[in-house]
Amino acid sequence: MQHQEQLEVDGEPVIVIRSSRRRRTVTADRIDGVLRLRVPLRMSAREVSRHTRDFRAKHRRRSARNTRSDAQLLARAARLDAELFEGRARPVSVRWTDRQTTRWGSTTSADGSIRLSSRMKAMPQWVQDSVLVHELAHLLEPGHGPDFRALVGRWPHTAEADAYLAGVSFGWNNPRLRD
Repeated sequence: MQHQEQLEVDGEPVIVIRSSRRRRTVTADRIDGVLRLRVPLRMSAREVSRHTRDFRAKHRRRSARNTRSDAQLLARAARLDAELFEGRARPVSVRWTDRQTTRWGSTTSADGSIRLSSRMKAMPQWVQDSVLVHELAHLLEPGHGPDFRALVGRWPHTAEADAYLAGVSFGWNNPRLRD
């Protein structure tokens, strides 16, 4: 049996899923930026609040350690452009955005801007780089046809990154499979 509720802890929302199958363990993840805790059915509100604070602090530490700034993203995109596309893509700006919830990245070819979903901040660099390569390729080829696929295929980790992102998407879209 499961019971889901939305609470506020320290002014921020948290989704709490209580499960009769859990005895002691507590796990956490984020859905569209909202912390989601899976806890034992009879855990007290006080313990839920403590775990929420602990997981938020852990996430902040991990994010600070793993995230790249927008300037670092632009520098990485420029290196990938030079390595894979002989510097022809020429990105003007690359930045994180919280507004993308259904795409990993997007490109505006007219002004050379690339946006990456901030949901990828904690993902491995090679996955972030794969999305960067995809968006850089769009600066050279707007569609997803054979020429575009050939450009993206220059990145050696495309298939693995696509599989990784598909797995993450599947997990986020099927939360009931986690318990």
